[in-house]
Amino acid sequence: MPDDPRDLGGDFGCRRDVEVRFADTDAMGHVNNANYLTYCEIARAAYYETVTGRPLPLGVHGAEEGMILAEVRMTYRAPAFYGETLAVETRVVALGRTSFTMEHRITAPNSRYGEARLVATASSVLVTYDYTAGRPIPLPPSLVEAVESFEGSRLRKPS
Repeated sequence: MPDDPRDLGGDFGCRRDVEVRFADTDAMGHVNNANYLTYCEIARAAYYETVTGRPLPLGVHGAEEGMILAEVRMTYRAPAFYGETLAVETRVVALGRTSFTMEHRITAPNSRYGEARLVATASSVLVTYDYTAGRPIPLPPSLVEAVESFEGSRLRKPS
């Protein structure tokens, strides 16, 4: 894909391809803005499973602890359309005591709709959470170790 000055620079270690369904589009014929949040959600789960080697903990499977989305910022750059397969790249850029920050880059390939392009970027904050107690909990050391090993750098903020 050509360079785009609006892009998030650097490498992303995890990539999840997402096919744009007809239902993802709106009356204007392009992907509705809300669906990009779903694409990032798909990529977040893929990142977790790639990095930890375990399925994402879900309450329906008995998990009492998990992660909740606390904040998200999405910046739209270009439209995407039905039939395209978007690449959603994900990385963790910071680890805190109970939360971590992820970045996502969404790109479209060359297609009948145009040349390869940057579609959107996003930043999100996830909080590790105890559903029973209803409160944030410290990041598990195993998650910190797995993320830092995968990303190849120390991301934990000094206490």
